[in-house]
Amino acid sequence: MKTGFIGMGSMAAAMLKGMTRFAGFKSEDICAYAPNQKKLQKNAQLLGFRPCSSAAEAVSDSECVILACKPYQVESVLAGLGSLLDGKVLISVAFGWDYEHFSQYLDTDKVRVQYIVPNTPVSVGEGIVLMEAESGLSPSERLEWKNILGRFSRVIELDSSLIPAGSAIAGCAPAFVDVFIESLADGGVKNGIPRETAYEIIPQMIIGAAKLMQESGLHPGQLKDQVCSPGGTTIRGVAAMEEGGVRSSMIRAVDAACGK
Repeated sequence: MKTGFIGMGSMAAAMLKGMTRFAGFKSEDICAYAPNQKKLQKNAQLLGFRPCSSAAEAVSDSECVILACKPYQVESVLAGLGSLLDGKVLISVAFGWDYEHFSQYLDTDKVRVQYIVPNTPVSVGEGIVLMEAESGLSPSERLEWKNILGRFSRVIELDSSLIPAGSAIAGCAPAFVDVFIESLADGGVKNGIPRETAYEIIPQMIIGAAKLMQESGLHPGQLKDQVCSPGGTTIRGVAAMEEGGVRSSMIRAVDAACGK
């Protein structure tokens, strides 16, 4: 499928990697436009796509367009495309630009819009993609894209009203986990573990803990209790986390990401 990206920042690059590594897309069938042409050329050399000199060129050469520019840029991008999007699938990755928002700017009978919120781990085949329930895609197109996205992520359908909260715990939370990893590593360094060794241990620990929860189906509280022996080291660590307000901090982080 010939695909054109408008915008080639971190999220677009992560999606492109996921599509080419896991979903059978060929680099030569992907083109992209971004205003910073120097950076675009550099990314094209690294990722293998064809750079375009304009958004119109990227759209004209594609069956599907992935709109991955900054949200504040979308309106001006759409204004410059005119009818070029007619008859095409438009996958919006621009945060906040959901189906209803696009319906104010496009004829959604001519442009088939699907809003998604991916996270950066799509680049390694372990992502989350939130898929807005309201969509302009036909049932067969929607199924096709669910299958495509499902090759490098877990696809979760959400009502439009829940996308902001879903984005906070899927799209923003990788950064929260990175802070957690860095903090654990600091604790390891404080107690004599070399930092590079800590960064080898902690990501694998998180992968293992997450997989155990997924495959066991157990509540995280149950899994925590299995590790906490009476009077043991783990429960003392958990108590210290509770004293530091780790739960309320995480909830406040999600609230902040939701704009609350």
